[in-house]
Amino acid sequence: MKRIVSALLVLIICLTFCSCSEVDTGRTKKSNTKTVDDILNEVTNGAEQSVSVPVGGTDFSADNLSGQQCDIDLTAMNATMVYSEVNNMMINPDDYVGKVVKMSGQFSVFASGEKNYFACIIADATACCSNGIEFLLKNERKYPEEYPKIGDEITVIGEFETYFEGNRKYCQLKSALIS
Repeated sequence: MKRIVSALLVLIICLTFCSCSEVDTGRTKKSNTKTVDDILNEVTNGAEQSVSVPVGGTDFSADNLSGQQCDIDLTAMNATMVYSEVNNMMINPDDYVGKVVKMSGQFSVFASGEKNYFACIIADATACCSNGIEFLLKNERKYPEEYPKIGDEITVIGEFETYFEGNRKYCQLKSALIS
């Protein structure tokens, strides 16, 4: 008897999950948030356009970073996707080298001896974990006078690169602009 009840319970659960799948009803979406399917369709149909900016190339306006094209625009993604993408950048940095990345997060500084490392830190959707990318500004500024306060919300755009210090590999956005 327990087996029959267990089997019925499993069947009900399976049917519940099957009935929750999205069915195209012809209704329009209430949100303009893109799904993974939307993005994949754009890529396969050639609708996605990106611009790779070489060092010394296009000069982005630090006053208006919102209209700039880039290869990876983290500002247009939800919190879970942003955190996942940044995590992937840390795990597979060579896949991103040379791509123009735009991101928003909190300004942070790590001081090591005489050198300061500046970063844009992004928390995950539950704000329990954080990850970030170091950036090196295109036009040098004096710290701390000409930088945001630690914890301020910033937007950074720059070209992704890797570099070595000692035998450790690091990632950063070079020739970056900040607003």
